[in-house]
Amino acid sequence: MTVVPITSPDLDAAEVSWFAALCSDDYQFLGVPDGDLRSSWAHCSDIVKEAEAQGFRNILCPSSYQVGQDTLSFVAGCAPITDKINMLAAVRCGEVQPIMLARTLATLDHMLQGRLTVNIISSDFPGEKEESAFRYQRSREVVQVLKQAWTRDEIDHSGEVYNFSGLTTDPVRPYQTGGPLLYFGGYSPDALALCGEHCDVYLMWPEVKEQLAERMKAVNAEAAKHNRTLDYGLRVHMIVRDTEAEAQEYAEYIVSKLDDERGRSIRERALDSGSLGVSHQSKNREDADAFGYIEPNLWTGVGRARSGCGAALVGSTDQVMSKIEDYQKMGMRAFIFSGYPHLEEAKHFGARILPNMKTCSLPHEYGRVPAEMPATPLGNGVRR
Repeated sequence: MTVVPITSPDLDAAEVSWFAALCSDDYQFLGVPDGDLRSSWAHCSDIVKEAEAQGFRNILCPSSYQVGQDTLSFVAGCAPITDKINMLAAVRCGEVQPIMLARTLATLDHMLQGRLTVNIISSDFPGEKEESAFRYQRSREVVQVLKQAWTRDEIDHSGEVYNFSGLTTDPVRPYQTGGPLLYFGGYSPDALALCGEHCDVYLMWPEVKEQLAERMKAVNAEAAKHNRTLDYGLRVHMIVRDTEAEAQEYAEYIVSKLDDERGRSIRERALDSGSLGVSHQSKNREDADAFGYIEPNLWTGVGRARSGCGAALVGSTDQVMSKIEDYQKMGMRAFIFSGYPHLEEAKHFGARILPNMKTCSLPHEYGRVPAEMPATPLGNGVRR
């Protein structure tokens, strides 16, 4: 029995994703820059290609104002070098005018032939600071416009931030029926309300299982107000080895050269460093034991040098599989894993865990991806 009703209760598979370190977030030793692991096109695209080769079904492409790759440009570049893996593009709502964002995402969806998914983010922009209520209102309106663009013949939106009337949707029609799935993560009441009303997959950061269950119940309550259900996912780092001792040894190894002041500066440079979700990750570290573990096999050491997702599953193949299976029983159908360095840890996970999991692509499970080229202006529809 899942913690709450979910969209895919009968799905016996999970969408297992990896992470493309686009924003200066790849290290051999946390907090110690390594020129070979810089967020260049060459390195980040190698991570994507390796993730596809290992059998991951999606890959999160994050967004931030740090040295690295622009998210949507990077996703476009990955279209011709991949043919199976989905691309989960992080979109900071409001950075691009909503109509043109809809067009950009529709273009990417066609380039990827239905392999695009979208991570909706509501945050400040570089050099700006806005009230949370305004940011979420802006994000809500962006999502409303996107959904109109992908499901209607015209866009008619009257809001507090944006107003559009009588715009044809021909230039913004996506490859997927109904458009790409919307993934979302956030802890504030405004975040939960937005996700419950409009998004498809609610993503959480690592916490003890009881707290994850409470997150699921809170967003489900918002979804229920609109007679909706969601699917749920977890974003967490990964250190898996043949034995628990080997995994714990590697965890200590990657923080062995970390200066805590350097770690603090890395955390604070992120655009989301002051968010409620980040504060909960900090609380995890405060509540952890002397070795950094907040519950068996859940280690908070990564958060010493990282804003956002700040904990890792650390253990043997059997231990990590058991944790993942517990999450699936709770109702989680999407997982976004990562590890340091990202290329090598994708291989460790691919060798030890992926062969033991039944995986899927959620857009396919939702029936979003057509069996043949769709009748859209960018597909095989009538050209007007």
